Amino acid sequence: MQHICAALLTRIERHMIIESHDFVLEKMAASVTASTIYLCTVFIVLFNVYVDSKDTDAQVCQMCEGTVRQDSPVWDFCLTKGHVRGRCCFGNNTSNIDTIIGLDLANCSMSHVEHLYNSSTTFIIDLSNNPISNLSDFIFQGFSHLTQLLLPSKLECPGGNASWEKVEVKNNAKICEGQKNTCNQTAQMPWDCPENSFCSPYGPGFFECSCLQNFHGYKCMRQGAFPIVKVLGILTGSTVVVSSLLWFTQRRKVKNT
Repeated sequence: MQHICAALLTRIERHMIIESHDFVLEKMAASVTASTIYLCTVFIVLFNVYVDSKDTDAQVCQMCEGTVRQDSPVWDFCLTKGHVRGRCCFGNNTSNIDTIIGLDLANCSMSHVEHLYNSSTTFIIDLSNNPISNLSDFIFQGFSHLTQLLLPSKLECPGGNASWEKVEVKNNAKICEGQKNTCNQTAQMPWDCPENSFCSPYGPGFFECSCLQNFHGYKCMRQGAFPIVKVLGILTGSTVVVSSLLWFTQRRKVKNT
């Protein structure tokens, strides 16, 4: 009887060990599964952002019918700097062939403009000869390369005249030319950038604070580059190891049954 009880206890202990082992594996698998789902979600989001950027490029170039007008300053600019596609001028000498450097939306019967999509890389924009009554400065936030902007004569230049080297009305169009560096206009800055950061222009009348090299995080308080390669390596390695253990355990269960 004692031998039978001992054998039963041994089997129960082994069963408990196996169940405990399986429970740990299940917890590890759940953790890795969550990490895998997170990584897949990030990948899908980044892929969608990439696809959407391509769509917005086409959308902004088709906001108005036809192509860049030959009497537009955008046409003259594009002759030597890029090539015309729709109402856009795309740069020839850029690493990204889909970089918009010019945009001609003049004489398009546009009464309002809410955004200019993915065109913050433009150097010249023509919005003249449109019945636009109001234009928000925030439309041009991030347009740090913009050097010439043509607007209906009644509108003000974004950021005010102080944000441009030259403002004039010519041929029933207001021309805002030579965007000034907002960071050099300390009197207009509402606050200073935090320590370990520097000011950089971010469109007419706008600026942003960028972290110095080897600094990141909130207010640039963390030193050293974010170890994204290390983090991804650990997640990938743990996913492979635990997935292999889980597969081996499941195979063993199948064989035992």
